[in-house]
Amino acid sequence: MEKYDVSGMSCAACSARVQKAAESVSGVEECRVNLLTNSMLIKGTARSEDIIDAVKKAGYGASLSTGEQQKPARKSRIKHRFIISLVLLLALMYISMLSEMFSFPLPGFFESRTVLGGTEFVLTLAIMVINGRFFISGIKGVLHLAPNMDTLVSLGALASFLYSSVVLYKTVALPGYTNDFYFESAAMILTLVTLGKMLESRAKGKTTDALNLLKKLALDTATVIVDGNKKTVPVQSIKEGDIIAVYPGESFAVDGIVISGESAIDESALTGESVPSDKKEGDAVFSGTVNLSGYIEYKALSVGDDTVLGKIIKTVSDAAADKAPIAKTADRVAGVFVPVIIALAVITAAVWLLLGSPFYKALTFAVSVLVISCPCALGLATPVAVMVAAGTGAKVGILYKNATAIETTGKAQTVALDKTGTLTEGVPSVTDIYTADGVSEDALLSLALALEEKSEHPLAKAVVRFCAKGSITPPHTTGFTAVSGGGVKGEISGVPAFGGNLKFISESAAVSADISEKARDYSLEGKTPLIFARDKNAVGIIAVADGIKADSKESVAELKKMGLRVIMLTGDNPVTAAAVAEKTGVDECFAELLPDGKAEKIRKLSKEGNILMVGDGINDAPALALADTGVAIGAGTDIAIESADVVLIKSDLSSLVSAIKLSQATLKNIKQNLFWAFFYNAVCIPLAAGIFSPLGITLNPMIGAAAMSISSVCVVSNALRLNRFKPFGKEVKEEKEMKVIKINGIMCEHCEARIKAALEAVDGVKSANVSKETGTAEVELSQSVADEALFAAIKAAGYETIQ
Repeated sequence: MEKYDVSGMSCAACSARVQKAAESVSGVEECRVNLLTNSMLIKGTARSEDIIDAVKKAGYGASLSTGEQQKPARKSRIKHRFIISLVLLLALMYISMLSEMFSFPLPGFFESRTVLGGTEFVLTLAIMVINGRFFISGIKGVLHLAPNMDTLVSLGALASFLYSSVVLYKTVALPGYTNDFYFESAAMILTLVTLGKMLESRAKGKTTDALNLLKKLALDTATVIVDGNKKTVPVQSIKEGDIIAVYPGESFAVDGIVISGESAIDESALTGESVPSDKKEGDAVFSGTVNLSGYIEYKALSVGDDTVLGKIIKTVSDAAADKAPIAKTADRVAGVFVPVIIALAVITAAVWLLLGSPFYKALTFAVSVLVISCPCALGLATPVAVMVAAGTGAKVGILYKNATAIETTGKAQTVALDKTGTLTEGVPSVTDIYTADGVSEDALLSLALALEEKSEHPLAKAVVRFCAKGSITPPHTTGFTAVSGGGVKGEISGVPAFGGNLKFISESAAVSADISEKARDYSLEGKTPLIFARDKNAVGIIAVADGIKADSKESVAELKKMGLRVIMLTGDNPVTAAAVAEKTGVDECFAELLPDGKAEKIRKLSKEGNILMVGDGINDAPALALADTGVAIGAGTDIAIESADVVLIKSDLSSLVSAIKLSQATLKNIKQNLFWAFFYNAVCIPLAAGIFSPLGITLNPMIGAAAMSISSVCVVSNALRLNRFKPFGKEVKEEKEMKVIKINGIMCEHCEARIKAALEAVDGVKSANVSKETGTAEVELSQSVADEALFAAIKAAGYETIQ
């Protein structure tokens, strides 16, 4: 979709008019106008010039988006307008009301009603000039047959002003004429609406805080190494392949790979994870992250908008500018709102006149109807919540690609999870070692490493990684051969050796009953048994498995607690799938599914209710595209997966729970906003029209103007509550970052205080609770801290640890 900046919109009626104008252009397939961001998303083949021209003919300004946010000067102008209007209004209120009601002193010449009325006329006219934008925008709306909120405000203020001007004229022309002036109503309406706009502008500014913080992470300059020399250059000039130096405390300018140095990197701005990530040569680093300790040199791989940070900013910005489906009802109402209100105001005045009321009374009720009606609340109800949700999600590693995704994620009834990389780590590792009688573990590992180090199979690499942790030295292997679907074979010192599954080994060597039984046990546990044989005898088993993620079971339990049906889709064999399903607690599992099989299963399940699919966004792309909501998990290096609607930057499943909960909270917030907007207008408009006046309940136009302003502020403020959203699992993870240390010699409170101070001085220790009764120190960590560092701090304080 192409993004446009739109100027001149003041309410939901304006956004409805802009949308109608854009959709009238041939080639426009879809148009979404956002009142909050003053932007418009267009999908289709229409020329941008034709779209801009159509919007301008409708009375508004439009241009291709530059990505710039509202400038502070705009807010400053509103503030200055309000302050000047308030000063003039106070002077007007003093001479028109306070002096009469409370006998405040006035110069003698104000005893003349002509002087009094003339002064009120001048002060009110000054306020109207200062706030002339209401009249300009309102008149433009009428001329283009698209009245807006400014039309209502300007009509209300103008009606009071003109009526009072007529009274002033009669006062001058007809001696003894003493009807009241209503200049203060016109001035008060304009001043209060300006106050509301100022408060609304401030509140709306807070909804973009998360997006602005992301943009601030982008650097202006970086240190590039050219021919061994370091020089500072603008980030925009960095090209793929450049070598960049990053000192401790500095941020990474672009994405790349470390070629020299080691350091701990703070990636919390991108992932929301507070624990630093250790990086060394060959590891990936991302723009916007912070180098905490060592000096690093890295090669640029992605620059500009192609960096992870650039893609995140674009994703959040596009989602904030989008419009959720739930907004359609409000849009339909907003499209006819202002004309209906003007008609109601005219009807109100006519009815009161027919009932024999004085003209000023009928006018008062009509003006009240005009100024209390608030299409702004309707227009802001959805976009403010969407923008806050998009920003809040980005802060914790959840990227909603559009407003529709924010809405549909929370409506899921069934959650379909891919196994590998979603429920499991996605990288196999050695879990168990079993040796035959008379065979040592080192002998088995040495044989396995000799065979598997030449293999490219993922399971072989798991064995090699495990052996690399020890001091295993493999013997030389000759005649190595990889047998597809079976295993590997070769010769070690002239003796045949084999490694692979039970069927493959049984064809070449004798496998004892206990090894066969152990292999079956491992299979039932969801592990893959790799059997190794030498000289035609099986010597042992190395079991390899794709480990369950630490938070998978807890996250699945939380999803089920939320009333969701949780299923697993995998291409793995039924035995392994069943084992993983049992360990994680999913309701059902479907195994041996190829990508098209997963897609077909999603198609069938979608007929039973709203379904959300979670996968890696590559093999699962067809299923992700067919699901009501597709979620790509663990996509920190490729956040622009086209087939997914939501991207979870972190690889933990708890982010999925957070994404669903945030979506549900946002949907609830939108409904609250829409209810308030509809309820406010449904109650206040009849009240303003004087329907309850027989009961002694009436509404002054000035109070109506204040209520109208407050209604929009309430809607925005309610949406800002989403900033308090706490991601699922955060508290649990913090609780796990605890260490308990037993200490000798804690005799008194002074000992407790000394040890506490020593521990809390260690970098990474959040707090320490020392107890002489238990002889322990409970240490809460904000990041990973080695035990040796804690023991050293305790020893430096004069105490010994019990290990």
